[in-house]
Amino acid sequence: MATLSEKPGKRFTVPDWHNSSSLISADAERQRSTACQVRQEARALRNETNNQAKWNEHDNQTRLTERIGSVNRWKETLDKCLADIDAEIDALAQVKEAAERALQAKNLPLDVSIECLTLRESRRAIDVVRDTAEEELHREVKVIEKARRELQQRVTKAFEQLCRLQEARQQLSWDNRCKMEALEIDHVCLSLSVSSPNISFKVNPTRVPAGSTALEEWEQHSRGNRERAEAEMRASAELRGAMALAIAQTNNELEAQRVATEFALRKRINDMQRAHHELKWQEQNTLEEIAELEEDIRRLEEDLRRKAQDLKVAHTRLETRTYRPGKELCRDQVQYGLTDEVYQLEGTIQALRQKLLESQNVLDSLYRQLHRIQTDLGYKANSLQLDNKCLDSRKKLVVPAEKFAPELDTFNRTTNRELPALQEGQLEL
Repeated sequence: MATLSEKPGKRFTVPDWHNSSSLISADAERQRSTACQVRQEARALRNETNNQAKWNEHDNQTRLTERIGSVNRWKETLDKCLADIDAEIDALAQVKEAAERALQAKNLPLDVSIECLTLRESRRAIDVVRDTAEEELHREVKVIEKARRELQQRVTKAFEQLCRLQEARQQLSWDNRCKMEALEIDHVCLSLSVSSPNISFKVNPTRVPAGSTALEEWEQHSRGNRERAEAEMRASAELRGAMALAIAQTNNELEAQRVATEFALRKRINDMQRAHHELKWQEQNTLEEIAELEEDIRRLEEDLRRKAQDLKVAHTRLETRTYRPGKELCRDQVQYGLTDEVYQLEGTIQALRQKLLESQNVLDSLYRQLHRIQTDLGYKANSLQLDNKCLDSRKKLVVPAEKFAPELDTFNRTTNRELPALQEGQLEL
């Protein structure tokens, strides 16, 4: 009978089998222990990092809030300083304008005194005597010239002080704008959260930006701007007091100049009105020309669209005729005619486009010219308004000198208002 064949291969003993099972169980226990330890460490790490992240977020939110408050306090300080320096610039400009008018008003008394002295030189014989009248005339000339020199020095100092005030104001304004932008940025940062749509990873976000300054330097910069502005305002206030005193000593001499100045002002207003009417006429003609040119451009565009459609038709006809069979695909008169039509239409379209471009360039030039005309009209209207204000201001000259108080409204560097043109004979620095 057949014998049972044994399968070749290694055979293990029962103890080996038990040892293998024990090793597997031990390894499983060890792996589970390791996994449990890792899980516990991971949970602890998660709790620690979550708490740390929350505290960091809370601390930075607090720091941002405090920083916003600090910047906002400085901004309020700068706003108040800006308002103060604007008021000081206006006040000093008014006093400077009053000093310039007072200096201009000294010309006529000086001319009259010199004329009187010149006339007295025509005396003859025994009447050529140095009497009390002549001495008083010479004394009057000396007093007027001394007052002119003093007023001229005050005006020059006021102009220089206005430049310094304006420079200090520009520094304050720039610092104020920077703080407004910083506040906006910090408010945006304060509003960011994990659910914000615009958060992302950045390249090297922890870098120190070029131009960064220390906190002490930042605060010292703002404090320096404020202290400089306050110092300039104090100097301006002292100068205004000295100028007001100098003006008060010479304000009775303005009446003689009133008629001549008002005459010059009225002549200037009349010239300005004539120029204004001429510009209005030019504006109306330019508007009419623009309307006509725009209508022509619209017609050119319509012709260009129609020619493009005609060209499409000619192209389509030529392309369609290429599918004629056999000998029918011949270069007949239709072929030549369509080809000539395409060339002519292309040339026509090119000419129309060129003319359209030329018309549009001319239209742009007209609009630029219209803008210049309208801008000049605005300038002249403003000048008329300023000159009319000058006429109204001249009414104060009829008020008794002891009640006169300068109320000027022209030289203002803070609001960029336009200065009236210097009248003939007016002081020029």
